[in-house]
Amino acid sequence: MKRMLATLLAAAMLVSMSACSSSSSTESSAPGGEPASSEDAAAPEEPPEEDDAAPAADGETIKIGGLAPLTGDVSQYGTAVDNAVKLAVADINAAGGVLGKQVEYICYDEKGDANEAVNAYNKLVNDDGVVALVGDVTSKPTEAVAQRALDDNLPMITASGTAEGITQGRPNVFRACFIDPFQGQLMASYAINKLGAKTAAILFDNGDPYSTGIADAFEAYAKENGLEIVAKEGYQTGTPDFNSQLTTIKEKNPDVLMIPVYYQDVALIAVQAKNLGLTSKMLGADGWDGVLEKIDASNVDALKDVYFCSQYSAESTDENLQSFLATYKETYGLEANMFAVLGYDAMQIMAAAINKAGSTDPDAIIAALGETNYAGLTGTTTFDESNNPVREAIITTVADGAYKFVENYKM
Repeated sequence: MKRMLATLLAAAMLVSMSACSSSSSTESSAPGGEPASSEDAAAPEEPPEEDDAAPAADGETIKIGGLAPLTGDVSQYGTAVDNAVKLAVADINAAGGVLGKQVEYICYDEKGDANEAVNAYNKLVNDDGVVALVGDVTSKPTEAVAQRALDDNLPMITASGTAEGITQGRPNVFRACFIDPFQGQLMASYAINKLGAKTAAILFDNGDPYSTGIADAFEAYAKENGLEIVAKEGYQTGTPDFNSQLTTIKEKNPDVLMIPVYYQDVALIAVQAKNLGLTSKMLGADGWDGVLEKIDASNVDALKDVYFCSQYSAESTDENLQSFLATYKETYGLEANMFAVLGYDAMQIMAAAINKAGSTDPDAIIAALGETNYAGLTGTTTFDESNNPVREAIITTVADGAYKFVENYKM
């Protein structure tokens, strides 16, 4: 992935032949569950103009479908994935495409709704004739379309759908992100082996499968490995006040407090914990990515002694990652986040599998996906027997108002 920045910036919206729309027109364009707020949701990019020199007719391109929430409560995640997939397609096409043809990326806005996702999926398959799918983004729509993809034997990879069941019993469905239980187990292991914790508490969103899945896995691993759970407090999705739960947790004085929720809630919880004088080290999962953009500068010290697992580190010296981060910001005027990084890798993995298959035969593509050994922005990815990625996690903390890489960690 040797990238020439100037070439990419000129080509990203043209050579890719991608388009994305919230409409149902044929030529329109994921750590996890759905967060409670969309105040900072980025607007979808305007569809790029077609490159007159690029192939346009059926049979002259390899059509790969996409599904993402580009409007609605989780549009910030869908937009990040979709933006990154477009950059991946631009790079793929600039390098010669797939099977000697240009990739045509056709993505629909499913608004964060499972029914909309299924309808859009049907259009991609029945009307657009895609040979593979990169999507969906959040877990509920992803699981809904995964079953349809199984029925159709369509090769599918989600960048960010973390619910464990998405790939289970579906040999054609893969994911680029860690699953929820893995993150819970990993952070419990980290608390025990790296932080020396003897006691822990959990604060989670009991209406969000992402949060509950990680919380339950953390609790189970902790109990099996000698980490005492002294409190497990849930709250309703959308609540702004956590003082009752935090007061109960403070009375137990745990060594660590696991908070497997999205960054919007983390920002509120951290400040309220600080005001209550709770001093436990706080732990989290990949949904924490973005918390610094949500918390007020005067309260950044509330994120002292925090550790969360992520899929990548923006501090990495990897030149390909740094090139991608710079290109993404220059192209879209936004900082790339975890969803963007995973979106880029997901499309590259799918393209590499089609090339390895040597055809668009679905069985051949699925077999090639299973043999993936891809060195990407998130590290080297292979897949386990459940089509989940196998690679090291990145442990991140916050210091001096910035994310800081701590270490690679593998259980």
